[in-house]
Amino acid sequence: MREVGGPLRVETWPDPAPGRDGAVVRVEACGICRSDWHAWVGDMGARIRLPHVLGHEFVGVVEAVGPDVRRFKPGDRVIAPFSWGEGGCPQCRAGAEHLCDRRVTPGFDYWGGYARYVATPSADRSLVPLPDGVGFVVGASLGCRFMTAFHALVDRAAVRPGEWVAVHGLGGVGLSAVQILVTLGARVVGVDIRPEPLARAAALGAAATVDARTVDAAEAVREITGGGAQVAVDALGIAATCRAALQSLGKRGRHVQIGLTTRTGGEAADIPLPVDFIVRQEITFHGSLGMPAARYDDLLRLVAAGVLDPGRLVGRRVGLAEAGGVLEAMTRYETDGVTVIDRYEA
Repeated sequence: MREVGGPLRVETWPDPAPGRDGAVVRVEACGICRSDWHAWVGDMGARIRLPHVLGHEFVGVVEAVGPDVRRFKPGDRVIAPFSWGEGGCPQCRAGAEHLCDRRVTPGFDYWGGYARYVATPSADRSLVPLPDGVGFVVGASLGCRFMTAFHALVDRAAVRPGEWVAVHGLGGVGLSAVQILVTLGARVVGVDIRPEPLARAAALGAAATVDARTVDAAEAVREITGGGAQVAVDALGIAATCRAALQSLGKRGRHVQIGLTTRTGGEAADIPLPVDFIVRQEITFHGSLGMPAARYDDLLRLVAAGVLDPGRLVGRRVGLAEAGGVLEAMTRYETDGVTVIDRYEA
């Protein structure tokens, strides 16, 4: 990435070397996420220093390690959580390393997985073993969106079996939420404006779907659920989905905000909220960011056992040179499910 919003270029650079506490990972697969799109269009501001290599959902094989690394060796299969912390701040000590005061994120703060090799710092904290039974494409597909949905629904909203949950925005994180919710025994209403993700949500087990192009989404959810959902998820982060999610809730409902806002397409960074509705209905509003790296072991066990299958969400596998076109398609909301880079040849 050499300019904000400009075409991505495939270039050859010298192979990286590990720092004393770091590792070099040979990338075998990397998801293309809407968070990458946010960085590409400039929503991350000065955090992205050009030229830059995106990609925070990567998995691969350890190629080399520094002398201070203790947990990993060359040949180990690994996944790189984007939400690891340095371990010393109050958040890390409280078990919330994904909210680290000095968080360093692959693909944003250092070069990421849109490359064959990644030098990751603090390898003992920034890498997690990838079980042998979890393939590279599956591992990349859970690297951000799936684990983000898992933390939001299991840890933040504490969804219970039988509850109605409305998921607004059925991109990668929204469809991940649908699969996880169905596994939890929740009754899911999927909301979107495109037929393909609505059909995919139904195939994943959603009890109902709503086409927000043709009806008032909040009103439709309230009718389907008999008065409003217990939990609503905004998985996109635009004003329409955020407000519709909130207003689809019943009394004492829980709203979970996963989607980040954008400054493009006429959207504002701050979304006006229906405050009186929130007060009168006693709505609880949860923000949710990523997932603590320590939770990866629990999630990976469920994936390895076949209880959860993020691979079902992969709609397209592409070569490295196609990554820029996928980001452009995200601007037009034309991607379906999760897209993963799994070919790095020149």
